[in-house]
Amino acid sequence: MANSRRFGISGSTLKIIAIVTMLIDHTAATFVSALTRQPYIVSSPETLSFLRQLYSLMRDIGRIAFPIFCFLLVEGFLHTRNVRKYAQRLFLFALISEIPFDFALKPSWFYPDKQNVYFTLLMGLLVLWGIQACRGMIWIQIPIMASGMLAAAFLQTDYGYRGVFLIEVLYILRFSRLYQCLGGAAAISWEMPAPAAFLPVYFYNGERGISLKYFFYWFYPVHLVLLGILTDYVLPLFR
Repeated sequence: MANSRRFGISGSTLKIIAIVTMLIDHTAATFVSALTRQPYIVSSPETLSFLRQLYSLMRDIGRIAFPIFCFLLVEGFLHTRNVRKYAQRLFLFALISEIPFDFALKPSWFYPDKQNVYFTLLMGLLVLWGIQACRGMIWIQIPIMASGMLAAAFLQTDYGYRGVFLIEVLYILRFSRLYQCLGGAAAISWEMPAPAAFLPVYFYNGERGISLKYFFYWFYPVHLVLLGILTDYVLPLFR
């Protein structure tokens, strides 16, 4: 396991960073994006230009969230007392979050062509569970890793096979925080500026911090529902 540090950033602080940057990202993808399509905005070139720049900045900030969530998933797997319950919890919230995910970020409230990020995290967790169960049997571990990536690609989960691959890299390199961060940054380098997420991750001190477990789980579907309502039902009132 990566060496812990007496001083640094706790797990709850990392969760807050991930949650805040995710909220910024999803606010841009929903509300700010919808604003740029409003007639009273389009008619003002200066305002439209500002909103488009704001949109790009907010989406860039949002790239920080997913790598941190993946790192926290690996840490959670390494420290959980019951992997089965961990997987069941992820699956439950994947189901709970699917309609909010579609409602806020997709064309309709039911959009089977894309699945929310909880499914990606679940695929990654199942891969880690399988790897651990087949410790020392690399000829079995490699197909398990490949199967997880293929499953994510088939289900069209958020971040897909690349997301599962990132989780695998972070687990494999868990014995060195430096190598873990460098490997994770390389694995997510296809989506800039996501590698910057590993700056706060590097300073993770191994401490849990304040308990935010269920707040995090519920924050994802709830904030998507609120953004969907704001974008689809409140914003049109100001036309």
